[in-house]
Amino acid sequence: MNKVRDWFDRLTLYFPVLLMGLLALASYWLVRSTPGPEQKQPAAAVKHLPDYFMHQFSVKTFGTAGQLKSEVMGLEARHFPDTDTLEIDRVHIRSFGIDGQLTTATARQALVNSDASEVQLMGQALVERQASLDKDGKTTAALSFRGEFLHAFMDTDRIQSHKPVELTRGADRFTGNSMDYDKRAGLMLLTGRVRGHLVPSKTP
Repeated sequence: MNKVRDWFDRLTLYFPVLLMGLLALASYWLVRSTPGPEQKQPAAAVKHLPDYFMHQFSVKTFGTAGQLKSEVMGLEARHFPDTDTLEIDRVHIRSFGIDGQLTTATARQALVNSDASEVQLMGQALVERQASLDKDGKTTAALSFRGEFLHAFMDTDRIQSHKPVELTRGADRFTGNSMDYDKRAGLMLLTGRVRGHLVPSKTP
């Protein structure tokens, strides 16, 4: 009986320690089994994918007075909603300035913004502006720009290129490695290897 009592006394003495150990193990198991906080998933990147296509199309833009402002035509176009731009194959553009002067643009491919006020022409790019009369009645010679890349700003009458370009004004011809033409300011900036060929005007 004394041995049983001694064993029971020892069990009673160590029971709290055993109980604490069991509780610690149970707590550890619960922590390991409980799912952690949900990880916040990064926002999905907006993909540059077209949402609609057009084939052999023509899109016209009109001014507030109802006059034709521009017309964009092409073999095929793809609209990208993330940038609200049109990517056009075999593009042909007609644009009328404030004074009614017609400017045309063609290229193998073009990137056009939503209102056709900004056009990036790529591959055999050509922009032509017809001859016209200025406010003083003087004739303004026809202009043409050629290159593998031309960036035309239709509303501000500006054409830029960071690649070689050829400019023809009437019978005169200029080439350069890059260009910035501002019609309203009457400025033409050619940089890099610039060459020019001027034809004397005929005297009456």
